[in-house]
Amino acid sequence: MTEQPDTLFADGPEGRVAYQVWGSGTFDLLLVPPWVWTIEVMWEQPRIERYLRRLGTFCRVIAFDMRGTGVSDPVPLGALPTLEQWTDDVRVVLDAAHSEQAAIMGTMEGAQMAVLFAGLHPERTRALIVLDGTSCYRRRDDYPVGLPEHLVTASKEVMDREDERFALVGPSLAADGGFRSWWSHFERLSIPPTLMGQMFRHGMQWDVRAALSAISAPTLVMHRADNRYILASGGRYIAEHVDGAVYRELAGDDSLFFAGDQDASLGEIEAFLTGTRSAPEHDRVLATVLFTDVVSSTQQVARMGDDRWRDLIDLHDRLAADHVSRFRGRVIKNTGDGILATFDGPARAIRCAASISHAVRSLGIEIRAGLHAGEVELRGDDIGGIAVHTAARVMGHAGPGEILVSDTVKDLVIGSGLEFQDKGGHELRGLEGQRRLFAHSA
Repeated sequence: MTEQPDTLFADGPEGRVAYQVWGSGTFDLLLVPPWVWTIEVMWEQPRIERYLRRLGTFCRVIAFDMRGTGVSDPVPLGALPTLEQWTDDVRVVLDAAHSEQAAIMGTMEGAQMAVLFAGLHPERTRALIVLDGTSCYRRRDDYPVGLPEHLVTASKEVMDREDERFALVGPSLAADGGFRSWWSHFERLSIPPTLMGQMFRHGMQWDVRAALSAISAPTLVMHRADNRYILASGGRYIAEHVDGAVYRELAGDDSLFFAGDQDASLGEIEAFLTGTRSAPEHDRVLATVLFTDVVSSTQQVARMGDDRWRDLIDLHDRLAADHVSRFRGRVIKNTGDGILATFDGPARAIRCAASISHAVRSLGIEIRAGLHAGEVELRGDDIGGIAVHTAARVMGHAGPGEILVSDTVKDLVIGSGLEFQDKGGHELRGLEGQRRLFAHSA
């Protein structure tokens, strides 16, 4: 699995704000997330990771947890954060990340913070991007596109019921049991349930329309046409009231930025900020992915000491690389106490895993291995995609000396003479549904 950025902390006047930085573009983009968010866990979900990695191909991305959410400091006991306080978190994080000027991208509830920051700090705003956001939720006398009072009341009730809440913000994923389970976990780690309900009621009062006329940065507004949570009329209003703003209405009914057709919004963002639009997909290839891991490595380091352990792992890495080469595979990288490798044939991948498992026993260590076959994304010398995550999760269920394969791999090697033991269905963390796993009888 690809490495995630370190979590850093910016010291603000009212507490510390957690943030991360990744990507290598020539300019900065700061992502202002929804209220329910945590940077520590977002990389576990392949859909989110893919979106964030793609942003990092054309800019340096900065993301953060608002105070009171994720791993940032809490707000004072019994208090609710104000929009001004949360918007000030943007400035604090930009200062800590040494960013003089950035494109500010706000999505869902984060859009109001992005709009307000762009109006208050034009000198630090390279561009403004609003994705499925609004400047005002409630209908006013001079704002007929807002929600009428009876719908505000109904939406508050929906927000208190988890299943209905998710069906509102992520309808395209609502039937995906694996994702729904992961999202519940993500919500619990993002914001306390009581605060979430209070924040929704509190935030529905916010109105940042006054900032729209003060925005001078180039502005892109995108909105899913059938968004059920924040209506497209709210996005159109922003575009109509920011001088020179570009409006793009996208197909779909989701609010979560990573749900639905990711490439539609990513392509618009890249074209708006850089003037060019990359191919929406990385180069892809079908491969069998192998992960291995030395069993009880932490305990062995403690017993042997760092120097002896490093020498042993160097021997392990050379031995594993020799076996991968012999079975026509490619070592993508060493993972500290294991390897990630790919093969163009699943039977060779299984036999290689068995060969490595036997060979390393001469070093006094055991490995476990997991394999899955599917489409992988080629990222220079690295790889990514769902197949890589699946193989890692399969390995996580393997015991000492065990080689586990997904049902996909087993089906691909029918007739090869390889034998397997059915280990039953398993939930693979962060992935949808159950996968049936099989142990190879080496």
